[in-house]
Amino acid sequence: MGNRESLIAGAKQCLHDIGYTRTTARDIATAAGVSLAAIGYHFGSTRELLNQALVEALAEWGEELAGTLRDTDGSAEAVWAAVIASVRTQRPLWTTQFELAGQVDRLPEIHEFLVAGQRQGRTELAGLFGAAEGEEARLLGGLAQALLAGLAIQWLIDPDGALTATDLTAAIRAAADRA
Repeated sequence: MGNRESLIAGAKQCLHDIGYTRTTARDIATAAGVSLAAIGYHFGSTRELLNQALVEALAEWGEELAGTLRDTDGSAEAVWAAVIASVRTQRPLWTTQFELAGQVDRLPEIHEFLVAGQRQGRTELAGLFGAAEGEEARLLGGLAQALLAGLAIQWLIDPDGALTATDLTAAIRAAADRA
């Protein structure tokens, strides 16, 4: 593995261990086992390196999560159980996403990436819940995404008190009955 690849791997490790906003060039260079100068040589800046590592890490995780969701039996409970499992196993990436959402106005280069991820996520979630296109897909995908974000926050902050997949499915049914 060359310095460039080592830097990407080191930056991904730092995103996992430290988060986006707290990671320094020295952290990455140490994790990669290369000199600080290699960051500037290969990426121009620490932020550019972190952005590339973030895009790669989130794309890898997104593919993994999408595959896991597709492999469920399609029931709402199974989909939500897969989301909860992802929050547990990929906690640092979920945390980084929320960290970046709070910093989006200060990190304009990340904004477009997050917008594209949101839109793709809505589309894929809509498909999981049976709406393939049009306004219904936008609405169902957006609702599923809102539920997903809220569920993820519950599991990140208070896993002992967070809703389970069974709880959430029952709550959705109860809300639908009252609507």
